[in-house]
Amino acid sequence: MVRAIRLLGVFLRIGLLGEAQYRANFVIQLLETGLGLVTALGTIWIVFSQTDTLGGWGPAELAALVGVYFIVYGGIQLVVAPSLQKFMEDIVSGNFDYTLTKPADAQLLSSLSEVRVWRVADVVLGICVLTAAIIRESMTVGWPQTLQFLLALALGSVIVYSFWIILATLAFWFIRIDNLLQIFWAMYTAGRWPVGIYPEWLKWTLTVVVPIAFAVTVPAEAVSGRVSGMTFLGAAALALFLALFSRWFWRQGIRRYSGASA
Repeated sequence: MVRAIRLLGVFLRIGLLGEAQYRANFVIQLLETGLGLVTALGTIWIVFSQTDTLGGWGPAELAALVGVYFIVYGGIQLVVAPSLQKFMEDIVSGNFDYTLTKPADAQLLSSLSEVRVWRVADVVLGICVLTAAIIRESMTVGWPQTLQFLLALALGSVIVYSFWIILATLAFWFIRIDNLLQIFWAMYTAGRWPVGIYPEWLKWTLTVVVPIAFAVTVPAEAVSGRVSGMTFLGAAALALFLALFSRWFWRQGIRRYSGASA
């Protein structure tokens, strides 16, 4: 864990230096993030101008869910997505050889090698929306709800990261897997709404096949104290299974890799 934090700090500094060269890009991306947030909140306003609740969720609870959505989205786009996309490109080009020669775990290096610093804006805006939703509706969020939220967010992060590792590891066998990543992002967009409002087949897909529910809906439920103990047990079991399986799958991919000279 200490080594991971140190490596993240190194790559974060490199990312900051890179972004400092293109400041206009930072402003444009910040505007893009703001526009996405306004669109999401505007959609909620339109929905609740026609009804009082949506699948048992009120306006403040849905706004809190949007906040969680952007926090998780920002976390993925900050480190996980750019790093693993770079890893997949390195597999094709053969640059992954250099990663294997470095005195650190290859999976750890591949997971932290690219940091898009401006994506911190997504996380910050998500926290602001979540906080505003709680304050505006005077939602009671004590230590139990806070701890439940942090635990649910941590479990969801492990699930999403492990899922991305599994997808990225497929690059050892297949040249291009961009379409699979696009499917993930399409499914993640559905996470802007509570999973419970979808048909059973889609609810099952977003819970088991592409586990978006554990990354967004469950933490949002934890804020309002509506999450059950069984849900936590299910999230913990899935997180443990995917973490172990993704590590095993990664090692199988390493054995499969023959290097650029092959």
